[in-house]
Formats: sequence, C-alpha cells, structure tokens
Amino acid sequence: MRARILVLHPALGPLDYRVPQGMHVEPGSIVIVPIGPRQYVGVVWEPERLPTEEIGDNRLRNLLAVVDAPLVPELVRRLVEWTANYYLAPLSAVLAMTVRSSAALERAPTIVEYRATGEVPGRLTPQREQALERIGDRQGLVRELATIADVSDAVIRGLVKVGAIEPVVIDTDSPYPLPDPGFAPPELSGEQAGAAKILRDAVDAAAFQPFLLDGVTGSGKTEVYFEAVAAALQAGRQTLVLLPEIALTEPFLTRFAKRFGCEPIAWHSGLRTSQRRRAWRAIARGEAMVTVGARSALFLPYPNLGLVVVDEAHETSFKQEEGVHYHARDVAVMRGRFAQCPVILASATPAIETRHQVELGRYAELKLPGRYGVAELPEIEPIDLIKEPPKRGRWLSPRLVLAIDAALERGEQSLLFLNRRGYAPLTLCRHCGHRFQCPNCTAWMVEHRLIRRLSCHHCGHTVPTPEICPECEEPDSLVACGPGVERIADEVAALWPNARTAIVTSDTLWSPAKAAEFVARMEHGDIDIVVGTQLVTKGYHFPNLTVVGVVDADLGLDGGDLRASERTFQQIMQVSGRAGRGEKPGTVYIQTHAPEAQVMQALISGDAAAFYAAETEARREAEAPPFGRYAAIIVSSEDKAAGEVTARMIGRSAPKLDEMHVYGPAPAPLAMLRGRHRFRLLVHARRAFDVQDVIREWLGGLEWSAKVRVAVDVDPYSFV
Repeated sequence: MRARILVLHPALGPLDYRVPQGMHVEPGSIVIVPIGPRQYVGVVWEPERLPTEEIGDNRLRNLLAVVDAPLVPELVRRLVEWTANYYLAPLSAVLAMTVRSSAALERAPTIVEYRATGEVPGRLTPQREQALERIGDRQGLVRELATIADVSDAVIRGLVKVGAIEPVVIDTDSPYPLPDPGFAPPELSGEQAGAAKILRDAVDAAAFQPFLLDGVTGSGKTEVYFEAVAAALQAGRQTLVLLPEIALTEPFLTRFAKRFGCEPIAWHSGLRTSQRRRAWRAIARGEAMVTVGARSALFLPYPNLGLVVVDEAHETSFKQEEGVHYHARDVAVMRGRFAQCPVILASATPAIETRHQVELGRYAELKLPGRYGVAELPEIEPIDLIKEPPKRGRWLSPRLVLAIDAALERGEQSLLFLNRRGYAPLTLCRHCGHRFQCPNCTAWMVEHRLIRRLSCHHCGHTVPTPEICPECEEPDSLVACGPGVERIADEVAALWPNARTAIVTSDTLWSPAKAAEFVARMEHGDIDIVVGTQLVTKGYHFPNLTVVGVVDADLGLDGGDLRASERTFQQIMQVSGRAGRGEKPGTVYIQTHAPEAQVMQALISGDAAAFYAAETEARREAEAPPFGRYAAIIVSSEDKAAGEVTARMIGRSAPKLDEMHVYGPAPAPLAMLRGRHRFRLLVHARRAFDVQDVIREWLGGLEWSAKVRVAVDVDPYSFV
C-alpha cells in the first residue's frame, strides 16, 4: 500500500510513502513522515486530487506513525484546496493553518492553575486586596492572574501561601461546558425578532445562504445572530464566530456567557499551548459547539459546522497581509458553501463588495435601521479646523474642549479618537533637519514617550530616545512633529488634571485580559476620558459614554488608497457609534480641514446611501473591485539589484491580453521592509477573467535568484 501525503513544509509538494503492514491510514489521517534525517507532520490526501510523479514501490520510504488525533474532515481538505488555488498559495501553507497546534498531536498532559478560595488573609495589603477583587472567580496560571490583577507574580504567590488562592490540577483534555440555547433568551424588538426568525429558519434548513445583517451601531445585531447560534445548538451543529481583533474576545465571551450560561471556546494567538491543544481537540472531535476567534479559527477542522458568523465584517483586519494573503470574510463564505450552512456577515458599515453581492441577489440582506430600546443615534457636529483652530501647540479645538468640560460636569464619559499610536509620528532636529528613519524600513521612527523609545511600527525596531541629535550632536534640538494618542493624552492631562484617563491602543491592550480590565473600569465608572486608536471603534458598549471627538478625521484619506474614503467613512461611523448607546444622548465632534469633502458631508448628514452610491459608481467607472479584479505581485530581496532585475523580468514577460493589464514594476511605496527592498506590479483584469490561471502559468515559466522572493496578493487591500 502507498499513501499520498501533503507535508507541512512550504518548499515541498505532495509525496508518496509506503504504509507499513498493520498501519491503517485514510484521507485526512495525520501522520509523521521522514524527509532526509528529519521528521515532519503531514496529512493523507486523495491521490487523484494531488497528482505527482509516479515513483516505484522500491523507492518509497515507510510512514513512521499515525497521530492519535481526529481526521482532517473532507470539507476542510476541500477548503484548503480552494484557498490555495484562489490565493495562489502553497497547499502546505494553507494546511498548516488547519493543523496549526503541534501540541494537539501529543498526549494530554496535566497543568496546575490557580483560583481564589474565598478566604480573606489576615494581612490584607492594598495590592492583595486589588488582586482578589480583580481575579474574582477567574482561574489561570500565576502569570495570567498577575496580569489580570495588575500586580506582581510575588503578590499572587503570597496569596497562595496564606490560602487565599489555591492550586487546581487541570486535565487539558477535560470536556468544555455546553452552552444552553434556552439559558437567558433576550427580549427582542419587532425588527430584531423578524430578522432572528429568518436566520433561525436558515439554520434549520441546513443549506448554504449568505446573509448581510446590516444594522446601525447599537441596533442589537449580536442579539439577533445569537438566536441563530441557539438554533445551531438545538440542531446539534457547531458554530464559528469570527471577530476582527483579539482585544474583542474577552468582552464577547462575557456577553456570550450571559446569554448561553457558559463561555464559548476561544481561539486566538494569546492562548497558552495547553489551551490551544484542548481547544483544537475539542473542535476536531465535534465537542466544541461554539468557537469564537480571530481569522485563523476559520481553518480549524470542524466536522459538523452549522453556522458561520463574521462580526464587523467590513474590518480590513480580516485580510491577512503575511504568508497566505487570504481574506477571512470571503473564505468564510466558501467555508459555509462547503459545509452547506448559513453565513452571517454582520456590520453597521458593510463593504462595497458585500453590498454588491446583495445587489446581485447572491446575499440576502436583513436591516436593523434603528437602535435598540430608548437609545438614539448621536448627533454629529463638524468642526472646521481652519475656522475653529485649536490653541497654539494643542490639537483639540475650543468647541470640543467645552463639550468634554460639560460631560465631566455631568459625570459622563468621553472618547477622543486618533488612529495613530505613540506620541509623535516623526522626530527631527530643528538645528540640522535630521529625521529619524528606521534602518530596516522606508518609514519614520515613531516616538513612544511612555516607554522612552523610538519605534518602527513595521518591523518593530526600537532605540532609546536620544538626548542629542546623532547627526549634528546638538543638545535639546529634537522636536516631536504631529500628534499620536500619547500626545493627546498629555493635552488631556493638562486641560483636565483631575480626570481619570486611559490610553487604548494595541500597545496597552495587548491581550484579552487587558481588554477585559479596560471594559470593567469603564463599566464601573473608573475612567472619565478615553484616548484611543481604531481598537476602541469595535464592538464596545459603554452606556455612560456621551461625547466622542475625532481628533483628525482627514488622517485616513492620505496615501491614494483605493478604499481610503470608504475606510474613513467606516472608521468614523464606527467610533461615532460608541456615543449615546444608553438612555443618555450622544454627540460626535469631527475635526477636519476639509468639511466640504464628500466623505465628510456624508458623515455630517448621515446620508450613507448617497455616499456609497457615489463610491460605487466611481469604482464602476474605473473597473475597480467589485467590478474588476486586482492582483499584486510583490518582489523583495535584501539585494536591491537582484530584486529589481527580477521585477523587470516579470514585467517584460507579462502576457499581452485584452482582458488584463499589467502596471509596473515600480518601487513599492514602502520601498524597504524589514531589510528587504520591494518592487510591485499591479494586475488589473475584468471581473469574469480567470486571473489566477494566467498568473500561475506566467510566473511558473520564470526562474529567479534564490535571494529573491515573489509573492502574489489576490484581491489586495494594501497597496504599500
């Protein structure tokens, strides 16, 4: 017997192996195979689907072992094939996202976690009191509990010694609690109930149907698709919910538990190895009924999938920019098609591509035009920064300052939004003009005053903030140019010294535990003013937040991006949706230098339909997505000359076809990234044209230096 194996090695295609006497394998079996002196994990595949060179039996090596793990289901294997074919990626790279936890292939160990006993120690220091209060009924490793409580490990260990916290031995393969679809059903409005019934019926029908759940911020979209989740649970089928950011996971888990009586299975990069192993095994066995996670959760081996939900489906973070350049929103639709189950795309600001699918009749649309209960949409007021400029050296206009003054007097919360991390995006010398640039990337170093570092947000290179200019050695000559959230926070501290302020970025909310802590502080009223990036625009519900200030609404319009106006509209609409979500009315102040711009007029008037109609027509005229197709070819090398030679060779050999045009090569806007010089070509084709086959044949007939990498990004979202 022989078996065709897809090995988890990006440089290798399918390989044939001999199956030893007594070993049983079938398509989907996870196996260990030898390659040279090393051992690799692979998955048994159908030979007819992966043709390869015929090798005589006498030249085959034996499979080493079959892993004691569930099979990779057939529908998952078909999804791997489709994704690799559509996005022109190696099959093994896509498969690696399915069998992505090496620990899941090992025997189940036990670990020791810790939890509070309820006993109060005799010596209760302020740190111990804080730890016990914040830990509550949570359970985890010492390091995790210390992070949740914002104390040192020593404080937690001290509480263990005095019996206030106890160790618990955990079997990493212990079953998860099952969500109860009837635990706490919500009271739905008429519009919500109507949409929920349609979704429940679709789940019961067990047929493929994509839905766009289009509801304004605060309309209760989550409660509506929770009813579809309940229907899948009653039918005994699994559900996958995708979220755009890891920081949303913890608040979502809490919300889910209030509805279904227990938390769903979480899948994201912040999990420990033991947690990933337990989750992967439970999902693959069909025991994990509801999984919530980031885009990578899409490729896990669900054997009985009955519903897929993509929350905040417009978010660009669903597009993977490294490795396999897939878009989780689009792959989720194919996941539902293979599994023959409904797919719900939930968004207050759906992407033009999604709206176009509704117009074509491929997606069904469910609308929730009003907020739930007594909450009303906030008023939006533009602030023309030319007519109402901030005071010299400041970034907040007088009218916005007065609005926050009033909110503080009323005991209400405010949010200042600026999508720029750090203190300032550029530091230069006022004496000689030297600018601090990353040595590895074509990007300025961003000053972070909280950690006293200059940092590159592309490659992570950091250096201590210098005292003197490295070029002219002039002291006290360095100037921070432009604002980041830390600089806005400094201005807030100067204007309102008694206000309790929180900075919310990926630098401060790097884990679900940190996000949960922030949410708890907001809900308890421990924060008066939030200064944050796009992280605060997604999914949060703070009823006492009534004032939102967009510090620089024009920021996202720079760079000539195809979707710049759409992204700006979506982002500001989402952050506006954080205001007035309870009984108190909200107001949003948009600071802009161009209030007459189309996107600003749409935001001010609330006429989203007119904005999308104009944007859609502009795309149609340019034959841009969704009316045309783009694919980017990115050439990179540490050797600039080698990269340029390869890029020019690819450009010269481009096929001449009426349905397709190739532009470039040209140096990428981000001409160097992580020490590699970059060149880009852009392929523009008609919508119905099979661009993948053309690119595959075109690049497959070329050879280039091993020093050069060539990547293809089908349906690109980044043009840098």
